[in-house]
Order: sequence, then structure tokens, then C-alpha cells
Amino acid sequence: MSQQILVDLAENSYPIEIEAGLVKHSPVFLSHLKDKKLFIISNPTVSELYLEKLLGNLKQFQLEDVPVYLMPDGEQYKNLQQFEQIIARMLSLNLGRDTIIIALGGGVVGDLAGFVAACYQRGIPFIQIPTTLLAQIDASVGGKTAVNHPMGKNMIGAFHQPQQVLIDPETLLSLPQREYLAGIGEALKYGLLADEALFEWMEASMDKFLQRDLPILEKLIARCCQIKADIVAEDEKESGKRALLNLGHSFAHAIEAQTHYRQYLHGEAVAIGLHAAMKVSVAMNKSQQTHLQRLVSLLEKSGLPSTIPSSMDVEQLFLHMKKDKKNKAGKIRIVINHAIGDAELITCDDEALIKSSFPLRSASFHN
Repeated sequence: MSQQILVDLAENSYPIEIEAGLVKHSPVFLSHLKDKKLFIISNPTVSELYLEKLLGNLKQFQLEDVPVYLMPDGEQYKNLQQFEQIIARMLSLNLGRDTIIIALGGGVVGDLAGFVAACYQRGIPFIQIPTTLLAQIDASVGGKTAVNHPMGKNMIGAFHQPQQVLIDPETLLSLPQREYLAGIGEALKYGLLADEALFEWMEASMDKFLQRDLPILEKLIARCCQIKADIVAEDEKESGKRALLNLGHSFAHAIEAQTHYRQYLHGEAVAIGLHAAMKVSVAMNKSQQTHLQRLVSLLEKSGLPSTIPSSMDVEQLFLHMKKDKKNKAGKIRIVINHAIGDAELITCDDEALIKSSFPLRSASFHN
């Protein structure tokens, strides 16, 4: 069943289309591209599964010989080097401002393609076709585009809203288990920050989520997208409420940067970051120990990591957190929970508390 969610941003508004099998019959959603100039950005893993279907659909609208750029697969390739290579390819093809970029892939592809679209000849349109759960419920919606820097995640970027987001839950059936679970970590974030009922539903139905039940997934994607659409419509440029979407991310980005974007998938780092943020919440008497226990229990049930090795350098992790984009006047700002479904952005200058909140495990513990 097709669902549409509107991201209401006045002249920058756009639809999120959710339908199982959408990639197979995307002409329904791509007919407006007839006679347009297109440029597709994807990666080898995704292109092997879906690129031929997409190109075949585009031929129906006199769109043949559409150029494609395949970037390497992995967060470590969301960088300025890839950005420059894509720009060079587009320039060599003499693509103008009438070009539309299609991002076919996960969050890395979407973030980089969106940043290229934001910068190429001062801005061109782009369309998101996310193929991972994390990208479908989070990264493809909201217009945040960026590349990473060795000193920090997403430090170079721009707000640039897509023309539309096309979500096919069936693409999740081909995801490796680890990639799929990374999206579950991001979904838990939405329950923690804005929707207690969503969190309780995931507690009660985690077995079905792990089985990739399509009706369940369609419902999950729609709910998460609606939460994000509502928040982005209220605060497009993250001057207020939108910062709540970073729950767990200050810790997560530090972990990713410290491990050079190679050891953890983003959703895995977010899962650990949610644990850390809840530890801060409890230590500050903002939330209850039972909330922390429920979160850790659900992380364990899902198979997501909830801790980092005790060998990780907490001092270095803290230094990475001091570079977070949410910080002001040199003080760390993090999102904490008052309860499940109730979050707040606070300033925390207690260095010892932040360091002690990174959830470490002993060498004998395997989560």
C-alpha cells in the first residue's frame, strides 16, 4: 500500500513516497523526469541489485544513456576526495544546472550526492532513493548533506532539501544483517526522543522486526519519517527543536571519528550513543534507572552493540565531542532523556560525567 508523507517547508516542500516494490515500477513516481538531464550516484553493491531496474524504468521517458558514478562502499569514502571526483566527472560531461542528481543507495551515498547537488554550480535538484533502513527513516529526509573530515563527522556540508524521497521497503530484504540492524538503532532513537508508543511497540515486536516483516517495516518507516518530517517542518536549519534528532549522536560521532569510520556502522555507533546519553540522563537525575535498563535490554534483544571496548581512549573520545557542531561557547551540548519519548538539549560542562558515560566493556564481554 502506497503512503505519502509531506515535508512541509513552503517552497522547499517535498513528498516522501513509501511503497513496497517501488523500485520495480518507479515510472509512477519518476514520470515528471521526462526529457530531463540526470546523473545517478550509487555504489557497486547497490547498483548490482537495483541500477538496471532504475535505468530500465527511465528509458520509458526518453531517458537513455544516463551517466552513473559508482563511489566505493563505506563511511570512510564520504570525503572531499570523492566529492571532487564526482564534480570532475559531471564537469567532464558538460552537465549544467538543469541536471537532476539521483542518489541510489544508503546514507553515505545520499549524504555525498546531496552535498554535490548543493554545491554543483551553486545548487541543483536531487532525488533520494534510499536502500537501507537507516537511510529510509533518517538520512534521506531533512536535507542535511555533508562529507566527513578526519577531525569530525559531517563537518563539511550544507542544508539542501531533495525534490522527493522514494522509499521501497522491499530493498531491505537484500540488506546484510549488520546493515539492517544499524537502521534499527536509528529507529530506537525516534522512540526515545519523541514517541513512547513507538519504543513500546519495538519492545513488544522486536522478533518481527528481526524477521523483516514487510507490513511491520512499512509502518515503522512511515512513523519515523512522520516524526522527522514534523520536526524538520518546524525547524529546518536546526536552530531549535531539530537538535533533538541528534540524541545519542554526540557520543556516536566521537566513536566513529576515533575509529576512523571503519569499525562501526553509523547506526551501531548511535545505539552505543543512546546508551551513553541515557547514562548521562540518569546520572543527572533527569531520568530513571528503569529507562536505562529498558534501553539496554532492547539493544541486547536486537543484537545491536551497546558498549565499546575498555581499551578505547576516553580522553580522545571526549576531545572529539568538544568539536561537535551543537556545542556553543566551547561548552558541550548533548541531548538527554527525561523519560522515554521526552528529550531535551542541555549544556553539560561536567567533563568527568561525560567521560564516565561512555559504556565500556571488559575484554571478556562480547556485545
